[in-house]
Amino acid sequence: MPAAHGQASPVADNTLLNARDKSAASATPQAQSNAGSDRKLLAAVRRTVVDDKSLSTSAHNVKILVANGVVTLRGPVNSDTEKSKIEALAKQVAGVSSVNNSLDIKTH
Repeated sequence: MPAAHGQASPVADNTLLNARDKSAASATPQAQSNAGSDRKLLAAVRRTVVDDKSLSTSAHNVKILVANGVVTLRGPVNSDTEKSKIEALAKQVAGVSSVNNSLDIKTH
């Protein structure tokens, strides 16, 4: 049953993930490095992910952070295949030294 206007549907409810991401131990987009090289790398990784039309909307909207060439991926994706594919896409971007894949697979 669709949610009423202005209410979150159970399928789109990321409340638990958002609460987890507020933890001081979790890297969030607000902690994104402001260094020019990291911002350029972030844009390149984002572009690579978004340009892959085989990925779901959830996969296109994952959180991507870059600090000193290390890419951190967070957020929900639809399958283990998408999780692996996004990591592989990030790794192929020139300048990425490593990828911390913290993507979650949706269970509903």
